[in-house]
Amino acid sequence: MAVQSSKIFRFSSWGPWIEVLSILAWGVLLLKYWVSGELNILIHPNFFALTNGTGVLLILLACYKGAQLVHQQRRSRRVRNRGANTATPEMQHITLFPPGWSATLLLVTAVLGFLISPRVFASEKAMMRDVNDFLPVTQSQPQAFRTARKPEERSLIDWVRTLTVYPEPDAYTGQQVNVQGFVIHLPDLPEEYFLISRFVITCCAADAYPVGLPVKLSQSRTAYPPDTWLEIQGEMSTEILGDRRQLTIVANSIQEIPEPRNPYEY
Repeated sequence: MAVQSSKIFRFSSWGPWIEVLSILAWGVLLLKYWVSGELNILIHPNFFALTNGTGVLLILLACYKGAQLVHQQRRSRRVRNRGANTATPEMQHITLFPPGWSATLLLVTAVLGFLISPRVFASEKAMMRDVNDFLPVTQSQPQAFRTARKPEERSLIDWVRTLTVYPEPDAYTGQQVNVQGFVIHLPDLPEEYFLISRFVITCCAADAYPVGLPVKLSQSRTAYPPDTWLEIQGEMSTEILGDRRQLTIVANSIQEIPEPRNPYEY
């Protein structure tokens, strides 16, 4: 028991500093994501201000708690120098985990956040979550969707919202289209078709869901590997794919582009 009490006492001297470091690390990490632009692939822009404010608050809280610890340690040192009796360590409750394990875990997680960069969801994740050309029923369904944009100015999510409201593909046949997204090779599509897709984020990356439209090529899709980002110009057509009629982009121009700074649709 004497050895255990000694360990607990030693931890009480540096354990609070772990808590301070974990709070500081998470505050800096949140601001680092914002400065580096990585926050774009983690949460919706509507929550940027809340995230940055939380980062600043955590840094200030860490500074405040650090100042408190410094003051307490100086006061304890003055008491010891005066020869006053120091109190014996208080008896600690026996717990399943060692003291300070939660703060240590938070600190390790923050350090991993600095070492590992978040990655954008790609085709493999999209196929796992089922790519659709309409908004999922779990999302807010628009009762009407109107846009002043010309068809060729609509983004991929604009086309999906339009189809969600009025899903008849013949209504859009012949309209011009210019969209950007990444390539998905669905195994049940013919070789001259692929999906152009984007992930839509409503709150954070955890709730992101993929949407996409088929693209008809004049050649095999092997020329466009999965996860390649493309800008596609063409016109809309109705094609029978599988057992359903689908609005399909007949590509006239395909250009490879770099991954956008904001890869998600909103």
